[in-house]
Amino acid sequence: MTTPQFELPDSPTDAISAIRFAPTSLRLLVASWDKLVYLYEVDGEKSHLVQKYEFRAPVLDVAWGKDEEEFYTCGLDWDVRKVDISSSTQTVLSSHTAGVKSLAYASTQSILVSASWDKTLHIHFPADSTCVPTTIRLPSKPFSLSASPSKLVVAMASRAVHIYDLRSLATLSAQNAATTTEGSADNELQLEPWQRRESSLKFLTRAVACMPDDSGYASSSIEGRVAVEWFDPSTTSQARKYAFKCHRQTSPEGIDVIYPVNALAFHPVHGTFASGGGDGFVALWDGVAKRRIRQYQRYPASVASLSFSGDGKFLAVAVCPGFEDGKEEVGEGVVKVFVRELGDGEAKGKGAK
Repeated sequence: MTTPQFELPDSPTDAISAIRFAPTSLRLLVASWDKLVYLYEVDGEKSHLVQKYEFRAPVLDVAWGKDEEEFYTCGLDWDVRKVDISSSTQTVLSSHTAGVKSLAYASTQSILVSASWDKTLHIHFPADSTCVPTTIRLPSKPFSLSASPSKLVVAMASRAVHIYDLRSLATLSAQNAATTTEGSADNELQLEPWQRRESSLKFLTRAVACMPDDSGYASSSIEGRVAVEWFDPSTTSQARKYAFKCHRQTSPEGIDVIYPVNALAFHPVHGTFASGGGDGFVALWDGVAKRRIRQYQRYPASVASLSFSGDGKFLAVAVCPGFEDGKEEVGEGVVKVFVRELGDGEAKGKGAK
């Protein structure tokens, strides 16, 4: 009998910032503060490291492109890069003026969006090297980014949330790029978001993830809470939004210890979602029925990132110190990537009580 969970070999040597399964295979990208991106082939106990890609600075996010022959990175070198897997060739698509925190690739529009601490989004058209990226200014520093089939959600400081319609974003950015010459500083687009919202969470947003059915999104905060919201602006739909407490543990002294919820990921088939916290736990939730489906055995350190495979049969869990204990050193052997093979119905919702 095969074990439902296994650890990937050759783990990063510093904290993990992001993990991403390929859309249609079991290839897995792992971005790390050790200035490397790791490409794995996941195959149970035969899983192995395919290749490592080196960068000038810590890598903060990674995203797959139009196919599984290329991916994108961003990080503390301020650059957004396209990487060709077979040749390892790196192409700089744009440069921000501060660290770049998040990436989102929208396959239906074939655009790549980067969000930087310089309070801007860059809209790239990777298939057209002559197309100058468009800049959109944000009111606050972005913390997380996620795309659904038709929407882009940007979670920022000051509890600000912008939701963009991807079709309009792509069309207007393409028109803007057509009138902008390469090297020009005037590539900025004044674009009003489809919706402006205030986060349901009172504390700093750590992660945001869109529902695969294009109906809404979940967000999480440093204060052990997750919020679930819907895109439909009608009063009925907005009345459905809610937030709940999670990833909290009671200390031996009876004190409620609250951990950040670092990671969120939606199951591509069932529409349920996983959360990962600084407490080392991963939980599965039915966001519609407002129920926890299950919680897995505690991992050896803080959960940094989560990713479901495209077919929903595997869940990758990145584990590394989150410094919740006040220690700032990353010890040897504490950074790990686990992959859990999900049983039939393991991530399926239970329905309302």
